[in-house]
Amino acid sequence: MKEWYRESKEELLLDLDTNINSGLTKDEVDLRLEKYGPNDLKEEDKKSFLSKVIAQFSDFLILILIGAAVVSFAVGESKDAIVILAIVIVNAFLGIYQEGRAEKALDALKKMSSPNAKVIRNGNLVTVPANTLVPGDVVSLDAGDIIPADLRLVESSNLKIEEASLTGESVPVEKDSNITFEDEVSLGDRKNMAYMSTAITYGRGKGIVVGTGHDTEIGKIATMIQSFEDEVTPLQKQLNQLGKVLGLTTIFICIAVFGMGLLQGREVLEMFMVAISLAVAAIPEGLPAIVTIVLAIGMNRMVKRHAIVKKLLAVETLGSTTIICSDKTGTLTQNEMTVVKVFTDGKIIDVTGGGYEPTGDFKLEGENIKVEDIGDLQTLLSISALANDADLEKTSDGYKVIGDPTEGALVTLAGKGNINKHTINNEFPRIEEIPFDSDRKMMTTFHKDYIPNKIVSFTKGAPDIIINRCNRISINGKVMDLDDNMKEEVLKVNSYFSKDALRVLAFAYKEYNELPKDISPDLNEVDMTLIGLVGMIDPARPEAKDAIAKCKEAGIQTVMITGDYKETAFAIAKELGMAESIDEAMMGEELNKISDEELREVVKDVKVYARVSPEHKVRIVSALKANGEITAMTGDGVNDALALKRADIGVSMGITGTDVAKNTAELILTDDNFASIVSAVEEGRIIYSNIKKFVFFLLSCNIGEIFLVFTSILLNLPVPLLPIQLLWLNLVTDSFPALALGVEKGDPDIMKVSPRNPNEPILTRNMLVGILLQSLAVGGAALLAYRWGLSTYADNIDKARTITFTALITAELLRAYSSRSQRYTLFKIGFFTNKTLVYGTLFSFILLLGVLYIPFMQPIFNTFSLGVRDWAAILEYAFIPLIVGEVSKLFIKR
Repeated sequence: MKEWYRESKEELLLDLDTNINSGLTKDEVDLRLEKYGPNDLKEEDKKSFLSKVIAQFSDFLILILIGAAVVSFAVGESKDAIVILAIVIVNAFLGIYQEGRAEKALDALKKMSSPNAKVIRNGNLVTVPANTLVPGDVVSLDAGDIIPADLRLVESSNLKIEEASLTGESVPVEKDSNITFEDEVSLGDRKNMAYMSTAITYGRGKGIVVGTGHDTEIGKIATMIQSFEDEVTPLQKQLNQLGKVLGLTTIFICIAVFGMGLLQGREVLEMFMVAISLAVAAIPEGLPAIVTIVLAIGMNRMVKRHAIVKKLLAVETLGSTTIICSDKTGTLTQNEMTVVKVFTDGKIIDVTGGGYEPTGDFKLEGENIKVEDIGDLQTLLSISALANDADLEKTSDGYKVIGDPTEGALVTLAGKGNINKHTINNEFPRIEEIPFDSDRKMMTTFHKDYIPNKIVSFTKGAPDIIINRCNRISINGKVMDLDDNMKEEVLKVNSYFSKDALRVLAFAYKEYNELPKDISPDLNEVDMTLIGLVGMIDPARPEAKDAIAKCKEAGIQTVMITGDYKETAFAIAKELGMAESIDEAMMGEELNKISDEELREVVKDVKVYARVSPEHKVRIVSALKANGEITAMTGDGVNDALALKRADIGVSMGITGTDVAKNTAELILTDDNFASIVSAVEEGRIIYSNIKKFVFFLLSCNIGEIFLVFTSILLNLPVPLLPIQLLWLNLVTDSFPALALGVEKGDPDIMKVSPRNPNEPILTRNMLVGILLQSLAVGGAALLAYRWGLSTYADNIDKARTITFTALITAELLRAYSSRSQRYTLFKIGFFTNKTLVYGTLFSFILLLGVLYIPFMQPIFNTFSLGVRDWAAILEYAFIPLIVGEVSKLFIKR
């Protein structure tokens, strides 16, 4: 694509075959519309409902269960088959419901495009739908307009455009149509360009359309969003891997047992049912549903902590985050220009109070002062309110600026000194003005009687220019010559402010006996009296510093990626504790000069990236991910959408965030507070820890069941449990305690350990040892109960199975309490501190009693009522796994 900002106006008009004054003809517009297409963004095809359903049934464990159901039907066990298929169908549709997350980013991008545009066609200025614009159209621009396409400016008058949503820069950009660039410059520095979806805050202009639809900068973002596929999260990878391992192991065990049974001379049909029993025993049917439910519960808990998670598995991804890439404007800062320092009367005065609310104090050397105590402070505040075109509006959400944010900060400053803009403008109305000009970088207004019987002009603007146009300075209300020494002192203060990344403005005035007949910059903006300087900044969020410190403690790095200037970005990063040396900051143009391989090394040390484009953000995030980092990207602008999509988890601001950012991200912060990310990360760690707890619980239960069945066959005993009993045990009885383990409180030190390795399997070595130990305890206890049942009720195999069934369930319910922590004993964490687990195990036990004692349930599950002697034996065996689990923790801790 052409770099239009590097072409002169003449070259531009020639290339696009258009005319500034008459524009295009209707016939030419029709031809170009056919060639380039409409000025809107096309949406890619979405997955059909059928494809989503098929995807849900492609899981390895689900396929094995479906196979078990088919075999059950084939051998006449339709009861078992129906129960298995019901489990599969419910789980599939639950997954479709929870994962129904249609991307709306493109819809939001369309909404941001201007619906209409003022364009010159056939020599007439007409209003047309923005989607009919074509390259070569001449667009007229005024304050308040939304830019309808990408434009190369050909006329500009005091034109300022708010580009924060595209570039991340908080201050509106001054545009100049007369500039032509010879070298490549970043998006935020192209002062002769205007981009689709940005807003004009000041002035007017005219531009030639050079890009429409997907050829615009915002269109490129839309195209790149579509090109990124949703990636599998660490938890998905691990659960998929676990499912395959369990599935293959199940098939192997089923074949082995089937063959062993045939060798023992058992019937083929009986061994088929044994094989199905083993398949049912091995597969934790409730696991997918429990993971989904626990993640959903975690989502609801996060809402209370000001974070909305759009995708279930993003909850878990948060917990493994190793790096947070944060936009600066509105994320780490308040996105509100605020005056923090004033220099007048030879003194540097600190100003407190944030945002646009006109409340705050003036401090000199740490002590509060009154405005009237400093001779010229009152005058400086008056100029702030009088030489100003902005205004403040009080809303239910606080104060907002109408007009330029820089001027809004000055109105706020005046308000802190009890000078109301409307009151002072009514008292000393503006009678003439010299508007701001990007060449002069100054603005001057004329007022009557501010100094009795005098006309006074007030000027504000760039310090280096205004200081050189002043020949006097006011100190303590006394005017004296601004000699070279005094000028040097003022310039030092200006430099001091600038090094702190403050945007600095100078204020001056000039007296007249009467209003000059000829008003011009050359006559009136010279020989002025300097009043002082103000330094303003988009301040860091106070809570962000603590949040970043917590991230460091948790082993999480924070990186700033912004479209703002390097000095400003580094100053904020240093204040927040993100970076210590300017060497840790890098410009976007430097990224253009290095390869992706070199960038992978660079990202290990750089903490601040400034003046970056959307493509740069994606490269940075991609490099971090290539280094094995689990990357979260925060942002609120359109320019952040690509990186939000590319990152492992995108985090958008809920208040200031654009719809594009919100719809692209997986996590939305409802309070726009960076600190809420830390809370979300903590919640994510707790949830992952809890998922491991109930995976540990379910697998040890299921392997214990396999041990029971396998050992019984090996010992040539009858099958100890029927498939329907195992299904009931796994789906109903085990699921409620597992679900309760999913809402455990996190360990106190959960945010004081490094993030887990994303490549670390969900089943670690310690966890595998624990599962093996617990499986032997559970299976062994049930086998002992089965042997007792067979010896006690030798003539009633179903009664012996009932005892085994009851002992196994009771043992698993008791050991659920031990599964609450792998390190801390029940004496440490408390027996009944998880109320949900108490209710869950109690409910499961009631369900067990129903299967045992409700008459119409007994024939379904082949169970019998049990007496006191039976229960005494059952409890004796059922406590074995709990005792083994608690004792093993003492050795694990050592």
